[in-house]
Formats: sequence, C-alpha cells, structure tokens
Amino acid sequence: MVVVMAAEAGEQEIDGVVDLVRAAGGDAFVSRGVTRTIVGLVGDVEHFSTLNLRSLPGVSDVVRISAPYKLVSREHHRERSVIRVAGVPIGPDTLTVIAGPCAVETAEQTLASALMARAAGASLLRGGAYKPRSSPYAFQGLGEAGLKILADVRAETGLPIVTEVVDPSDVELVASYADMLQVGTRNMQNFPLLQAVGGVGKPVMLKRGMNATIEEWLMAAEYIAQRGNLDIVLCERGIRTFEKATRNTLDISAVPVAQRLSHLPVIVDPSHSGGRRDLVLPLSRAAIAVGADGIIVDVHPHPEAALCDGPQALVESDLRELASVAAHLSPLVGRTLYLLGGINQPPRPPVRAASRR
Repeated sequence: MVVVMAAEAGEQEIDGVVDLVRAAGGDAFVSRGVTRTIVGLVGDVEHFSTLNLRSLPGVSDVVRISAPYKLVSREHHRERSVIRVAGVPIGPDTLTVIAGPCAVETAEQTLASALMARAAGASLLRGGAYKPRSSPYAFQGLGEAGLKILADVRAETGLPIVTEVVDPSDVELVASYADMLQVGTRNMQNFPLLQAVGGVGKPVMLKRGMNATIEEWLMAAEYIAQRGNLDIVLCERGIRTFEKATRNTLDISAVPVAQRLSHLPVIVDPSHSGGRRDLVLPLSRAAIAVGADGIIVDVHPHPEAALCDGPQALVESDLRELASVAAHLSPLVGRTLYLLGGINQPPRPPVRAASRR
C-alpha cells in the first residue's frame, strides 16, 4: 500500500502520515520525486485500511498495489515518468543520448571523447572514475582524480555527468561531483549500495544484472525508491546466455516489458550488449525502434589504446552515423531527439579536440 501526497503537501502533512502508520505498528518510507511524494507502507495492509488515511491533510490518494515492487510499478503510477538529470529529460517523449569514455584515463582523452559525443547529439556525458573489473589486474579507474577530470570537462562542454559508484562508502563523494549515479550490472543486487544511492538525492541509473530477471531488476529499483529516491532510470545492457558470438545478449524485449510493468524510463546500452564496435549502431537502431527512452554508448578518440573496452568504443565516423540514425528514427517512433540547448537542433559539427593526438 502506498499513500500519494498532494503536490502542495508539506513536511508536517507527510510526518502526520508516517507517525500514524508507525503508531499503528507499521513502518513507512518517504520517497520524493521531482513532481510527487509517496509514502510506502510496510506491515498489515488490512489494518492500514482501517486508519482512514485518505482523510489526513495533504493526502491525495491511497493505493493498494499487488506487484512486489510497489513504488516503481505502473499500478502505483500509471503515467510513465520523466526523470531529469541537471535539466536533461529521460522519458517517453524524447530520445536521450548518453555517451563518453567507458573509463576516464586522462584529461585530454576525456575532453576529446566529450566533444565528440556532444557533436553527435549526446546530452549527457558518461565516464567511469571507478571501474569494477572481472580481473583484479585490469585498470580499476582513477578514483577521485577521475571525478575531478569529469567535473572539469563538464565545465568546458556543459554536459552533465553520469558516473558509476561501486562502494556505499564512496556514495557521498561521487554524488558531490556527479549529476547522475550509475549502479553497474555487478552491483545490481548490492543492497547496501542501492540503499545508499537511494538516500543521496541524485538521479540513479540502474543497470540490469547480467543474470537477473526483469522482476529482480525492478525489485532492485524498489530498494532505491524505498529509501526516498524515485528518480531512477533502468538500463538494459545485455544478459549472459549460452551465446558466445557477442559479449552479452541484448534482451530487446526487456524494454517494452519493463515499460509495461514500471513507470520508470528504460534505456539501452548497445556497447556492452554487443561488445564490438560494428554491433553498436545496429543495436542502437533496434533500441530506438523498440521504444527505448535513450541509449548509452562508449566513445574513445583512440580505441586501440583504450585501457578499458576499446573494441566497443565508437570513433568520430561512427558517431556521425549514430547522430543521423537518432535524428531520423526518433520521429518515426513518436519521439524527439533531445539536445543541449533545445529539442531537435541539428547536431554540432566536429570540433578540433576530437582529433587531438
């Protein structure tokens, strides 16, 4: 059961609901989104029904939800949500492109990648300062030094930052630099981390675990929502199957399924799905056609020298084609391509730093 607060409800009205539920032997979690505040109730639902919660000041509605993921379900919020990252929308009316280096290596490499991404129509910059890797001997990221590079690049390009956090103890630090926190596939069920990012007040991108069902993915999102953060974007990034021809198997059906079950935006990562540069554009076309709310792609000025995932990183010629694909396919599925400074502006021409060596 969830209590939907009226838009004008203040802290006193919210506290009144929480206090009444706790006095009745239950518990309550307040989740605040951009446009609404929800109080999720934990305990005896039948007993809560006797409390006449609808009569409390500031309460707009009380909804009983059968889905195990109460706050992120369409039962609770029938209209699909729009999540804004430093003003950039991700939702059902737009296509949002997120692009940048998989790993922050140097200031020059990150700036060059960002300028390439923005010229191709990206409105958010991805870049990893902390890199959880399968091998302990692989490049693990620059840590806070990488975050500082991202902040400098944001100041120069205007692109808000999406970056991964891997440890609950780092959440506050990463959130002090980032505009959006990413929870990667290996941490989808790291419940202390989910709870930590849920309480920090920044939008969260939640990647699907490589072995996770859609319900498990949505339940992970519920952990974030229950701690007060409804600004969540789901990211399908490929799952592990028997097939070895690609790095992962892109579950394209997960996009419409998750959008039917949840009000949260759903984007696709074609870079980690295919694991090869030649697959990124075809998978991007598929993602746009199936109705994804955005795509997130890897970019690198010199993929052959990349410290992380070079084989799947796009170069300038690929990005020009991606810009054309996004601009032309978006209207066919009833969307507009969001670009910094407005909707459906022509992509910027290539800039000098993109070819810096």
